[in-house]
Amino acid sequence: MAFTKVTGKVVSAEVRPGGEVLARRGAMLAYTGQVRFSPVGAGPGGGYGGGMAGALGRAMAGEAVAMMVAQGSGTVHYGYHGHHVTVVDLDGGSTLTVEADRLLAHDAHLSSSVVFLGQQGGLRGAVRGAVTGQGLFTTQLSGRGSVALLSHGGTFPLQVGGGHQIVVDPQAFVASVGDLRVDVAANVSWRDAVGRGSGEAVQLKVSGQGTVYVQASEEKL
Repeated sequence: MAFTKVTGKVVSAEVRPGGEVLARRGAMLAYTGQVRFSPVGAGPGGGYGGGMAGALGRAMAGEAVAMMVAQGSGTVHYGYHGHHVTVVDLDGGSTLTVEADRLLAHDAHLSSSVVFLGQQGGLRGAVRGAVTGQGLFTTQLSGRGSVALLSHGGTFPLQVGGGHQIVVDPQAFVASVGDLRVDVAANVSWRDAVGRGSGEAVQLKVSGQGTVYVQASEEKL
Protein backbone atom coordinates (compact mmCIF):
# COMPACT_ATOMS: atom_id res chain seq x y z
CA MET A 1 0.00 0.00 0.00
CA ALA A 2 1.26 3.47 -0.86
CA PHE A 3 0.10 6.83 0.40
CA THR A 4 -1.15 9.27 -2.23
CA LYS A 5 -0.38 12.95 -1.71
CA VAL A 6 -3.57 15.00 -2.01
CA THR A 7 -1.88 18.30 -1.09
CA GLY A 8 1.44 19.12 0.55
CA LYS A 9 -0.28 18.61 3.90
CA VAL A 10 -2.73 15.78 3.24
CA VAL A 11 -2.29 12.15 2.12
CA SER A 12 -4.83 9.43 1.39
CA ALA A 13 -4.54 5.70 1.98
CA GLU A 14 -6.52 2.77 0.61
CA VAL A 15 -7.47 0.58 3.59
CA ARG A 16 -8.35 -3.05 2.96
CA PRO A 17 -8.29 -6.40 4.81
CA GLY A 18 -4.61 -7.22 5.25
CA GLY A 19 -3.76 -3.61 4.39
CA GLU A 20 -4.47 -1.78 7.66
CA VAL A 21 -2.95 1.61 8.45
CA LEU A 22 -1.51 2.92 11.72
CA ALA A 23 -1.75 6.69 12.24
CA ARG A 24 -1.36 9.08 15.13
CA ARG A 25 -4.58 9.79 16.96
CA GLY A 26 -6.35 12.87 15.63
CA ALA A 27 -4.79 12.58 12.15
CA MET A 28 -7.88 11.25 10.36
CA LEU A 29 -9.47 14.07 8.36
CA ALA A 30 -12.12 12.22 6.31
CA TYR A 31 -12.89 8.78 4.95
CA THR A 32 -15.16 6.91 2.56
CA GLY A 33 -16.25 3.28 2.68
CA GLN A 34 -16.59 0.88 5.57
CA VAL A 35 -13.66 1.84 7.79
CA ARG A 36 -13.42 1.52 11.56
CA PHE A 37 -10.81 2.98 13.90
CA SER A 38 -9.44 1.50 17.12
CA PRO A 39 -6.68 2.42 19.61
CA VAL A 40 -3.55 0.35 19.04
CA GLY A 41 -4.16 -1.66 22.22
CA ALA A 42 -7.43 -2.94 20.76
CA GLY A 43 -6.08 -4.50 17.55
CA PRO A 44 -6.67 -8.19 16.80
CA GLY A 45 -3.87 -10.32 18.16
CA GLY A 46 -2.01 -7.29 19.52
CA GLY A 47 0.09 -6.70 16.41
CA TYR A 48 0.36 -6.26 12.66
CA GLY A 49 3.72 -7.66 11.65
CA GLY A 50 5.37 -5.77 14.51
CA GLY A 51 3.77 -2.42 13.77
CA MET A 52 1.26 -2.59 16.59
CA ALA A 53 3.73 -3.97 19.12
CA GLY A 54 6.16 -1.26 18.10
CA ALA A 55 3.57 1.42 18.72
CA LEU A 56 2.98 0.06 22.21
CA GLY A 57 6.74 -0.14 22.75
CA ARG A 58 7.12 3.51 21.80
CA ALA A 59 4.65 4.47 24.50
CA MET A 60 6.43 2.35 27.13
CA ALA A 61 9.79 3.92 26.22
CA GLY A 62 8.49 7.45 26.42
CA GLU A 63 8.03 7.75 22.64
CA ALA A 64 4.42 8.35 23.60
CA VAL A 65 2.39 9.27 20.55
CA ALA A 66 -1.09 7.73 20.72
CA MET A 67 -1.84 5.67 17.60
CA MET A 68 -5.02 4.40 15.93
CA VAL A 69 -5.45 1.55 13.47
CA ALA A 70 -7.77 1.88 10.45
CA GLN A 71 -9.38 -1.40 9.37
CA GLY A 72 -11.98 -2.43 6.84
CA SER A 73 -12.34 -1.23 3.25
CA GLY A 74 -12.22 2.37 2.10
CA THR A 75 -10.13 5.48 1.62
CA VAL A 76 -8.84 7.54 4.56
CA HIS A 77 -7.39 11.05 4.36
CA TYR A 78 -4.72 11.99 6.90
CA GLY A 79 -3.14 15.26 8.02
CA TYR A 80 -2.10 16.82 11.31
CA HIS A 81 -2.17 20.44 12.50
CA GLY A 82 -1.40 21.74 9.02
CA HIS A 83 2.13 20.27 9.02
CA HIS A 84 3.71 19.32 5.70
CA VAL A 85 3.77 15.62 4.83
CA THR A 86 6.57 13.64 3.19
CA VAL A 87 5.97 10.09 1.94
CA VAL A 88 8.87 7.63 2.19
CA ASP A 89 8.61 4.25 0.45
CA LEU A 90 10.62 1.41 1.99
CA ASP A 91 11.77 -1.39 -0.31
CA GLY A 92 12.35 -4.01 2.37
CA GLY A 93 16.11 -3.60 2.35
CA SER A 94 16.52 -0.39 4.37
CA THR A 95 15.50 0.86 7.80
CA LEU A 96 13.87 4.21 8.49
CA THR A 97 14.94 5.97 11.70
CA VAL A 98 12.64 8.73 12.91
CA GLU A 99 11.30 10.33 16.09
CA ALA A 100 7.85 9.06 17.00
CA ASP A 101 6.31 12.55 16.95
CA ARG A 102 7.34 12.88 13.28
CA LEU A 103 5.17 9.90 12.30
CA LEU A 104 1.83 10.71 10.72
CA ALA A 105 0.91 7.24 9.44
CA HIS A 106 2.42 4.03 8.10
CA ASP A 107 1.51 0.59 6.83
CA ALA A 108 0.54 -1.45 9.86
CA HIS A 109 2.50 -4.49 8.65
CA LEU A 110 5.84 -2.66 8.78
CA SER A 111 8.11 -3.91 11.54
CA SER A 112 8.50 -1.22 14.23
CA SER A 113 10.91 -1.07 17.15
CA VAL A 114 12.13 1.40 19.75
CA VAL A 115 15.90 1.82 19.85
CA PHE A 116 17.99 3.26 22.68
CA LEU A 117 20.34 5.83 21.17
CA GLY A 118 23.14 4.42 23.28
CA GLN A 119 23.04 1.42 20.92
CA GLN A 120 23.81 3.79 18.04
CA GLY A 121 27.23 5.06 19.00
CA GLY A 122 27.35 4.26 22.71
CA LEU A 123 27.68 7.25 24.99
CA ARG A 124 27.93 9.60 22.01
CA GLY A 125 24.57 8.37 20.78
CA ALA A 126 22.94 9.08 24.13
CA VAL A 127 24.60 12.50 24.27
CA ARG A 128 23.30 13.19 20.77
CA GLY A 129 19.73 12.58 21.92
CA ALA A 130 20.12 14.81 24.95
CA VAL A 131 21.78 17.67 23.08
CA THR A 132 19.37 17.69 20.14
CA GLY A 133 16.22 17.28 22.21
CA GLN A 134 15.50 13.91 20.59
CA GLY A 135 15.56 12.10 23.91
CA LEU A 136 17.16 8.73 24.62
CA PHE A 137 14.98 6.65 22.30
CA THR A 138 14.12 6.71 18.62
CA THR A 139 11.82 4.66 16.37
CA GLN A 140 12.88 2.37 13.53
CA LEU A 141 10.59 1.03 10.79
CA SER A 142 11.53 -1.67 8.32
CA GLY A 143 9.93 -3.88 5.70
CA ARG A 144 8.17 -3.10 2.43
CA GLY A 145 5.62 -0.30 2.60
CA SER A 146 5.06 3.43 3.00
CA VAL A 147 5.53 5.92 5.81
CA ALA A 148 4.12 9.48 6.00
CA LEU A 149 6.30 11.92 7.96
CA LEU A 150 5.48 15.35 9.42
CA SER A 151 7.65 18.44 9.11
CA HIS A 152 7.63 22.22 9.17
CA GLY A 153 7.84 23.66 5.67
CA GLY A 154 8.34 20.35 3.87
CA THR A 155 11.50 18.26 3.50
CA PHE A 156 14.25 17.67 0.98
CA PRO A 157 16.35 14.48 0.69
CA LEU A 158 20.14 14.49 0.86
CA GLN A 159 22.09 11.47 -0.36
CA VAL A 160 25.00 10.28 1.78
CA GLY A 161 27.68 7.99 0.40
CA GLY A 162 30.91 7.72 -1.49
CA GLY A 163 32.96 8.34 1.63
CA HIS A 164 31.70 11.88 2.17
CA GLN A 165 29.51 13.16 5.00
CA ILE A 166 26.90 15.87 5.36
CA VAL A 167 26.29 18.24 8.26
CA VAL A 168 22.71 18.96 9.40
CA ASP A 169 21.23 21.34 11.94
CA PRO A 170 19.73 19.16 14.74
CA GLN A 171 16.41 21.00 14.65
CA ALA A 172 16.10 20.51 10.88
CA PHE A 173 16.83 16.75 10.96
CA VAL A 174 13.65 14.75 10.32
CA ALA A 175 14.57 11.15 9.48
CA SER A 176 17.13 8.92 7.81
CA VAL A 177 17.03 5.76 5.70
CA GLY A 178 19.91 3.35 5.26
CA ASP A 179 23.12 2.41 7.02
CA LEU A 180 24.05 5.77 8.52
CA ARG A 181 26.04 7.01 11.48
CA VAL A 182 24.97 10.26 13.14
CA ASP A 183 27.40 12.04 15.48
CA VAL A 184 27.17 15.30 17.38
CA ALA A 185 29.77 17.94 16.54
CA ALA A 186 30.34 21.05 18.65
CA ASN A 187 31.46 24.16 16.79
CA VAL A 188 31.81 26.61 19.66
CA SER A 189 34.06 29.66 19.60
CA TRP A 190 34.49 32.64 21.89
CA ARG A 191 31.97 34.51 19.72
CA ASP A 192 29.31 31.93 20.64
CA ALA A 193 30.22 32.31 24.30
CA VAL A 194 29.48 36.03 24.19
CA GLY A 195 26.36 35.67 22.06
CA ARG A 196 27.82 36.86 18.75
CA GLY A 197 28.25 33.52 17.00
CA SER A 198 26.39 32.00 14.06
CA GLY A 199 23.92 30.15 16.26
CA GLU A 200 25.05 26.84 14.72
CA ALA A 201 27.16 25.66 17.67
CA VAL A 202 25.75 22.08 17.66
CA GLN A 203 25.63 20.13 14.40
CA LEU A 204 24.91 16.58 13.30
CA LYS A 205 27.53 14.91 11.12
CA VAL A 206 26.04 12.09 9.04
CA SER A 207 28.18 9.47 7.29
CA GLY A 208 27.66 6.05 5.75
CA GLN A 209 25.27 5.10 2.95
CA GLY A 210 21.68 6.30 2.73
CA THR A 211 19.34 9.27 2.64
CA VAL A 212 18.69 12.02 5.17
CA TYR A 213 15.44 14.00 5.17
CA VAL A 214 15.84 17.62 6.25
CA GLN A 215 13.00 20.05 6.87
CA ALA A 216 12.90 23.64 5.65
CA SER A 217 12.79 24.99 9.19
CA GLU A 218 14.58 24.76 12.53
CA GLU A 219 11.28 24.52 14.42
CA LYS A 220 10.49 21.37 16.39
CA LEU A 221 7.03 19.80 16.20
